[in-house]
Amino acid sequence: MIRNGSAAPNQVDRRRALPSVNALLELRGVESLLERAPRAAVVDAVRTALDSARSGALVPSDDDGWVAAIEQSLARAVQPSLRPLINATGVVLHTNLGRAPLAPAAIEAMTRIAGGYSNLEYDIDAGKRGSRYAHCASLLRELTGAEDALVVNNCAAALVLALNTVANGRGAIISRGELVEIGGSFRIPDIMERSGARLIEVGTTNRTHLEDYERALADATTAGAVMKVHRSNFTIEGFVAEASVAALRPIAEKAGVPIIHDLGSGLLIPLDALGLTGEPTARDALRDGATIVTMSGDKLLGGPQAGIIVGERTTIAALRANPLARSYRVDKLTLAALEATLALYRDPERALREIPILAMLGTSVEALRQRAGRLRDAVGPLASRSDIVESEASVGGGAFPSARIPSIALAFDKNAAELEGRLRLGEPAVIGRVADEKLLIDLRTVGVGDDAALALALGAALHGAP
Repeated sequence: MIRNGSAAPNQVDRRRALPSVNALLELRGVESLLERAPRAAVVDAVRTALDSARSGALVPSDDDGWVAAIEQSLARAVQPSLRPLINATGVVLHTNLGRAPLAPAAIEAMTRIAGGYSNLEYDIDAGKRGSRYAHCASLLRELTGAEDALVVNNCAAALVLALNTVANGRGAIISRGELVEIGGSFRIPDIMERSGARLIEVGTTNRTHLEDYERALADATTAGAVMKVHRSNFTIEGFVAEASVAALRPIAEKAGVPIIHDLGSGLLIPLDALGLTGEPTARDALRDGATIVTMSGDKLLGGPQAGIIVGERTTIAALRANPLARSYRVDKLTLAALEATLALYRDPERALREIPILAMLGTSVEALRQRAGRLRDAVGPLASRSDIVESEASVGGGAFPSARIPSIALAFDKNAAELEGRLRLGEPAVIGRVADEKLLIDLRTVGVGDDAALALALGAALHGAP
């Protein structure tokens, strides 16, 4: 710091002479901002720029500098908190990035319903009040073979509603190997206990036998349900054993208790053709003997966030009549997007083409390699800092946890951390991943329609980078 006696003004002196809010509002450039934005927002931006200068940031040296600082503050203030970005991580169902992007048909359906009134709870044929729970139910019955279906706002809500309906104050029997933790530190046992059911753990972490369930079911007065949780976000290998739903069905029926199968992923069609095997579909789970199956709408199903419950008619009716269902009810936009997504599954080949996450999973490595070459060409000479490399993508979202999907990425090995930050803070934001001191831009999770925007973002981030 320059001490007293120096002819040059130091930074502390300049901060003492900061202009007032009113003086900055009278600057010509700031007056033009007042014509484009609310006065309160501009005033807040002026104060933010002043606070930044007081806290140690570089103090603008002239009026143009102040106008630029205020414009930056205003741009940050009016920018929406929730905004689109480009997922270049290679994780298809990235929970932090919003999981499944919607199909064009789903987006169109949401727009159509959002623009006016709808028959959300009105029976047009009968001319009287209807139920929002009627929407999507017929499609879900058709696609899963269920007797009935119910849609709520997410899968955790579906599980709580199911347990509260059939096992409130009674025992819910579950293997210790299925007491899993899902995203955001939410744990299945915590969710189960909030439902009012009493947790009855059987077996061990790695081995649970049919006899373990039979002993727990011996006292039918205390057992309200048998729970099966599909371990979709990890695998247990080695000295392991578990009782399948098909094996549990006879003993559960004998005890008169339902089987609740938390499937999670929402898979509706097999993905064997894409090299992804081992994940049961909802139809599989019901055919094996589950009374009801709960699953997510925004995972492998590829729709909006929703909790989907399919299964036996009388049990679904009881869930629908539970007063708790109202607190978990789903809104009209979700129903519109879900119905449009489900309709695509009537033609599985069309679903594989038009539902974004299924299309991403099914894209060939050669197609990704060609896109990577075109992307480098679009970026121009600055792209010479990157290499086209083989990569490994993953499904994410708690599905196919051990699957490693061949992919192609642009790899930047110089100043990877700095470039990652430039892309993340750019417009649009691009989220890649840093591995082995390289920034990877994995094209498996970049929609084809985002290639042009990605090229511009890469060019802007690379321009002027060391």
